[in-house]
Amino acid sequence: MVRRGRRAGRSRLVVHVLRADQARDLGPHSTGEALPEAEANTAPTRKSDITTRVGFVVSKAVGTAVIRHRVTRRLRHLMRDLLPALPAGTLVVVRALPPAADASSRELGADLDAALRKLRVIAPDVPATGSS
Repeated sequence: MVRRGRRAGRSRLVVHVLRADQARDLGPHSTGEALPEAEANTAPTRKSDITTRVGFVVSKAVGTAVIRHRVTRRLRHLMRDLLPALPAGTLVVVRALPPAADASSRELGADLDAALRKLRVIAPDVPATGSS
């Protein structure tokens, strides 16, 4: 996913996005091998079956386990507010960089908003996250 999508970097994080139309052929067998016949007909057929997924990468370079989990919790909370604004089926990976360890939720929210707006995944009129 990270290789095929687009990315936008900020000082504290990098956001990778793969839109639903680009991710159609991705699935459990995205390595190019043929699907078993039992799984070939299990693709989602209704729009409600297409979900937006978000993942987080917070390496040991960010800090100790306590700091990494704190950063992950903050990013998860910020992304939860943005999920309704994302197009259905979008895959997002948020990779935290070492400066994220010392950042407040407001700063992480500003970086996240800026990256998603640069990638044109959320509209400019969507309220900023982390501002409260």
